[in-house]
Amino acid sequence: MEVGTLPVELWRVILAYLPLPDLGRCCLVCRAWRELILSLDNTRWRQLCLGCPECRHPNWPSRPHQEPPSWREALKQHALASRTWTQNGPELQSSACLHLFRRRKDRRVWHVGPGCDFETLRGALGVAGPYDRIVLHPGVYEEQAELALKVPVELVGLGQLGEVSLLVCVEQQCPTARLCNLVFMPAWFSTVVYKTSWGHVQLDNCNFEGAQLQIRGPGTCQARFCSFSQGSSAHFLGVALSLLDSCDFSGSDTASVTIEGPPVSERNWACKHLAALARTFTSWGLSGNNGAPRGSQTGCAGGPQPPGANVTVEDLSKGEWQRRAGVEVVCRGTVIEDGWNEGEHSAGEDENQAGEKNCNINHPFTLDYKLPYDHHGLAHLLKPQPDGSLPPASSPDPPSVAPDLLSFQQELQRDPEAQVLATSIQGCILRRCLFREGKGGVHVCNYGQARLEGNVFRGLNYAVRCIQNATIVMLRNEVSGCRASGVFLRLSAQGLIAENNIHSNGEAGLDIRKGANPIILCNRIHSGLRSGVVVLGNGKGSIRSNQIYNNKEAGVYILFNGNPVVSGNHIFQGQAAGIAVNENGRGMIIENVIKENQWGGADIRRGGDPVLRNNYICHGYSDGVVVGERGRGLIEGNHIYCNKGCGVWVMSSSLPQLLGNYITHNRMYGLAVFCRKDPENREGNPAAQEAGGGGGGGGVGGGGGGERRGEGVRRGGGGGGGGGQENFNEEGELFAWESDLDSEDERYSARRSISVALVESNCMSHNGAVGLYVKSSEPLNVIANLVNSNCGAGIAVLQSSQLIRLVTNCVLDNSRGGVTVEKDCRVELRGNGIYDNGGHGVSFCGDGQIGENDVVGNRGCGIQVSNNADVKILRNRVQPAQGCGIVVLGSVRGVVHDNLLFQGHPGNIKPVLHIDPGNESCVLRNNSILRHSNSCPSATPWLLENPSPRPLADPASGPSSSRYPSRLTISMTTRISATVESGCHSNGSMFCSIL
Repeated sequence: MEVGTLPVELWRVILAYLPLPDLGRCCLVCRAWRELILSLDNTRWRQLCLGCPECRHPNWPSRPHQEPPSWREALKQHALASRTWTQNGPELQSSACLHLFRRRKDRRVWHVGPGCDFETLRGALGVAGPYDRIVLHPGVYEEQAELALKVPVELVGLGQLGEVSLLVCVEQQCPTARLCNLVFMPAWFSTVVYKTSWGHVQLDNCNFEGAQLQIRGPGTCQARFCSFSQGSSAHFLGVALSLLDSCDFSGSDTASVTIEGPPVSERNWACKHLAALARTFTSWGLSGNNGAPRGSQTGCAGGPQPPGANVTVEDLSKGEWQRRAGVEVVCRGTVIEDGWNEGEHSAGEDENQAGEKNCNINHPFTLDYKLPYDHHGLAHLLKPQPDGSLPPASSPDPPSVAPDLLSFQQELQRDPEAQVLATSIQGCILRRCLFREGKGGVHVCNYGQARLEGNVFRGLNYAVRCIQNATIVMLRNEVSGCRASGVFLRLSAQGLIAENNIHSNGEAGLDIRKGANPIILCNRIHSGLRSGVVVLGNGKGSIRSNQIYNNKEAGVYILFNGNPVVSGNHIFQGQAAGIAVNENGRGMIIENVIKENQWGGADIRRGGDPVLRNNYICHGYSDGVVVGERGRGLIEGNHIYCNKGCGVWVMSSSLPQLLGNYITHNRMYGLAVFCRKDPENREGNPAAQEAGGGGGGGGVGGGGGGERRGEGVRRGGGGGGGGGQENFNEEGELFAWESDLDSEDERYSARRSISVALVESNCMSHNGAVGLYVKSSEPLNVIANLVNSNCGAGIAVLQSSQLIRLVTNCVLDNSRGGVTVEKDCRVELRGNGIYDNGGHGVSFCGDGQIGENDVVGNRGCGIQVSNNADVKILRNRVQPAQGCGIVVLGSVRGVVHDNLLFQGHPGNIKPVLHIDPGNESCVLRNNSILRHSNSCPSATPWLLENPSPRPLADPASGPSSSRYPSRLTISMTTRISATVESGCHSNGSMFCSIL
C-alpha cells in the first residue's frame, strides 16, 4: 500500500494502535514507511516508552520535566541495556537465530503468589532452570534465612512498582541475574538485601527501602531507574566496573554510594558489555555539543546567570569607566591622609603657575628651550606598538580586552593527563542520578575509582568525598545546597572535575587538602555561602578555566601551605576577595581575570607567599591587590586597572616583590604602602574603604574570613574550614593537618630571597591620586618604575622611619608634583628621570640624598628643599619650566654641589639656584648654570648626554632579558658631566660658576 493513498494525519492515527513489534516490521517496508514511522516520535513512541513497566521517564529522576531528544532512541537504549544480563554463556557463540529459538524454547515462566505455581520465592528458586523468569504477583514475600541464586534467573514483579515487596537477603552465586519492578526491604537478620562477589546483577526499576546493596569485585552491577530511600545505600568493594544509571538516592544516614578499594585485576564476563554502554554516554558527552557554549549557559539551577557571564572585560573608554566608577575626569581635592591634601596648591606652585600664565601672555610659549628626554631608558613603554595602538602606560583608556576562557576540549588538548582521565572507564560509574536530602552523596576511598557524569546533588551534608589515594572523574554534574562543602578531596586524592555547576553550598564549593591533587577544569562555581574553592593543609591541584563568581567569601582561598596552580579562570562578582592567600598559603596564580569583587582582587597576608603573574585584576569595588600584615609573594606582570580603591595596597610589615606590573586607571593610588592597619571604621566596610584612599580592599578582612576569624564574625578560617573540621571528626580522623606543614626552610628554598620589599619595573599610570604613596615604617626599594600621568603627585613619601630608595625611576607628566618627601622621612633619590610634572619636580622636607637625577620641564621648581631637611643634592641635572631650578628654603642642612642647572623658559625671571640668605648650614659648591644667550641665536640646542637621559638601561641586556614588559638592567653612573655644543665659546663662556 502506498503511503500517499491517505493523508499523513490519518496514517498517524492508524499506526498509533500498532504494538512495538509491528512498528518495527513497518519500518522495514520501504523508506517512505520508515520516515512515516519515525514521525510518530512524540505520539506512539512516547506512549510505548512511558508505558514500559521496566523503565521510567528517560530523564528521571533529576529532570523528569525535560523531554528527551528522541523517544524512539530512548526506548531503543532501554531495550539494549535491559538485555545485558542475558549476554553470557557459550551459547552466544552460535547463530543468533538458533540462540533465539533455543532460548525461547527452553526458557520457562514460574508464577509466585497465592494460588500460583509457588507460594514462596524459595520454592520457585529451587526448581528454576537457567534463564527462567519468575513472576511475583502482588504481595509481601518474607524469607527467614538467606536465599542463594545458583542459576541465572530473572525476578519480575507483576503490576505497578510497590505492589511486590521482598524482605529478604539474597546472595548471588551464579554468573548473572536480573531483578525488575521489585521493592527490597531488609530482613530481620541483615540490612544487606542483595550481594554478589563474582557474578553480574542487573537491577531495573527497583526500590530499596532502608536496605543495602553490596557488590564485591570481581562482581559487577548495572542498576537503572532504581530508588534508594530511607537510609538505603550501595556499597562497592574493589569493583572493576559497575554502572548506576538514572537512580534516585534520598534520606541516606551515611554516604548513599561508597566505592572502596582498588579495582581488582580479575574481570567477569559483563565488564566488556558495561564498558561499551559507558562509552556511548562518554563519547556523546565529550563531543562538545551537549550543552550551552561557555559563558552563555542559561536556565541552570542555582539562580540565573549573572550579567557578564561571558566575562571578557568589556570595551570601556576612560570616560565610561569613570562614569561607572564615580570618578571625575579631573581629580579635585583627593584627600590623601592626615590632612595632606594634594588638591591644594602650595604657595610656590600657585606663584609659579601664575608667573607662567603671565609669561605666556608676554612671550609666545615655545618648547625650543626644553632639554629633550624622549630617549630615556623607559621610553619604549610609552611608544605606540607596531599595530598603532598605544601601550597601557600611555593609553588614556583602560585595557579593553582580557583572555577568554578555554573550552573543555582546548584544555584536554593541552593536558594529556586530563585527557586520559576524561576517557577512562573503570571502577563505579554513576550517571544521570539524583542525590538528595541526606547526609552524603558519593564516598570514594582507599584507592577506589569512580566516574560521575550528569548527576544532580542537592540538600546533602556533602555531595562527594574522595580520600585516601582515591581517583574520581566528575563531568557535567550539578552540586548545590550542601550544608558543608560540595566536594571534598583530601589524603592524596586525585582526579578530574570538569564542566560541573557547583553552587549555593554552605561551605566551600570545592575543599582540597592533605595532599589532594585534582585537575579542576571549566566549572561554574558560584553563589556559595563561603568560598568557591579552598585549598589548605598541603593541598594542591590545577584549577583552570573555571568561572568562579558571586561567593560570599574569597573565590579561591589558599592557606596552611596549600599550593595549587590557579590559571586561566574568571573570578568575578565575589562579595569578598577574588583570591585570598593567608596563613602560609602558596600557589601559582597565573593568567586569571579577577574583576568586580567587593574586596581586594587578590588578598595576601599572614605569611601568604604566592606567585601572582600575568593576571587581569580590574573593575573591583575596592583595591586590586592587597598585601596585608606579613604578606609575601611575587607579584609579576599583572594588569591591575579600573579598581575603585588602590591598584595595590601594601602594609609595610609585609615583604612582597612587585615586578613588571601595569597599575593603571585606578580610582585612588596606584600603589600605596602603609605602616599600620586601617582605622576601625574601614574594617570590612567596602564603602569606608572606597572613601578612605589608602586601605581599600578589605584592609583587615580581605581574605575571605581573613582577620575576622579572631573576632568570631565568621566561623572557621574561611572557605569551608568549619565544614571540613566537622567532616574530619565524623570519620574519626585527627583534625590536625597543621602538623603536616612543611618547614619554613623548605618552603622558601626555591624563592628569591629578599629582606626588603621590592617595587621594580612597574608602570603606575593614569591613577586617580598619587602614583606611589608611601607611609611606611620599614625599608622599601623602588627601582626602575614608570610613574606617569597620574592625577596626583607621581611619588609621595609621607612617613618613612627607615630608608626608602627611589632608584632609576621615570616620573613623568603627573598632574601634581613629581616626587614629594615629607618631614622626618628618610629617602634616597638616585638616577631618576623626573619630567614635565604639574608641580615641583622634587619637593623634599626629609633626610637623605638627591643624587644623579634628571629633573626637567616641571612646572614648579626643579628641586625644592625646606623644613629643616638634612639632605645632599649631588650631581643632578635640572631644568625647570618656570620656577627655580634648585631652591633651599628655611634652615636646611646639607650640601648642594656638582649640579648642572639649565635655564628654563627664556621669560622666566626667577633665579635658577636660590637659597635663603639666612641659611648658613647648607653648603653650595661647584654647581654650574647654563643660560640662554641672546648674542648667539643660532646656538645648538642643549642635550642630556654622557649619560643620556635618565633612567638608564644597559643596552647589552636588550629586550630579550625581560620576562615582563618593563624589566631593566640598571646601570648606575658615578659621575655626571654635560656636553654643550655651541658656536659661541670663542666669544665668551655660557657657564656661570657659583662658589
